[in-house]
Amino acid sequence: MYLQVLQDYFTFLATIFAILVVLFLVSSAIKIIREYERVVVFRLGRCIGAKGPGIIFLIPIIDRPLKVDLRERYLEITRQTCITKDNAPTDIDFLIYFKVYDPVDSVLQVQNFEGAAIGIATTTLRAVIGDINLDELLARREQINQVLRTKLDEVTERWGVKVTSVEIREILPPKDVQEAMVRQMSAERNRRAMVTEASGKKESTILVAEGDKQSAILRAEGERRSSILRAEGYAKALETIFSAASKVDPKTMVIQYLEALKAVGSSPATKFIFPMEFTSLIAPLRKFLAESSSEKEK
Repeated sequence: MYLQVLQDYFTFLATIFAILVVLFLVSSAIKIIREYERVVVFRLGRCIGAKGPGIIFLIPIIDRPLKVDLRERYLEITRQTCITKDNAPTDIDFLIYFKVYDPVDSVLQVQNFEGAAIGIATTTLRAVIGDINLDELLARREQINQVLRTKLDEVTERWGVKVTSVEIREILPPKDVQEAMVRQMSAERNRRAMVTEASGKKESTILVAEGDKQSAILRAEGERRSSILRAEGYAKALETIFSAASKVDPKTMVIQYLEALKAVGSSPATKFIFPMEFTSLIAPLRKFLAESSSEKEK
């Protein structure tokens, strides 16, 4: 009885072990590969190619798979100190964007792609920066990116990797150069502010002068028209006076003369001075008296 129980126990353990072995073999033989992944298969140490995506079958123990990610990734290159052409130490950090297009070469041709890419990127960066002056460094950022991408791509192409982009993230010149750049930027802003202020004052002066000019022209035009209207008024008044005077009867003029002499005589003065032309005023008076006498005699 005891032996039968022990035999059943070992049979149960053997069954469990067999099930686990079968599950292990099945899990090792069947793999599900995502769309952005590929599996490079080595059979007894020999590469038989890349498989996937979807379900793939492997020979357990004999086949050894290596997964390769085909998505675009990036490497962050930490701050590197480079010497420019004019011997100015400059700190630069940048990013490298890449993607694997040949999974077999990416496994067979390079042991550690990321480490190799970082090494090539730093040495290439120093070579590129060494040919550029500090003053041109900030202005030629896009050109440096393009040169780095081209040089890296030439090397990584044989590894089955494509460098899609290189982006410089930060450029830090020496501290004294940064202070000089800040002073230069401040001076440039002050210069632009002064130019803007001077331009505004100039335009304001021109506008004021133009306004004064237009005002003077309008005043002169108004005075001219006013003078013309006054002159026309005087002319009409004189014309009216002359017209009325031409219609006045000589007798009426004589009466006016007498009224004038009466007004002169009523003044408190004891002496009166008449010009020589006054005698011409007496002639109508004599004529009027003579005519009056002749009418009475009749």
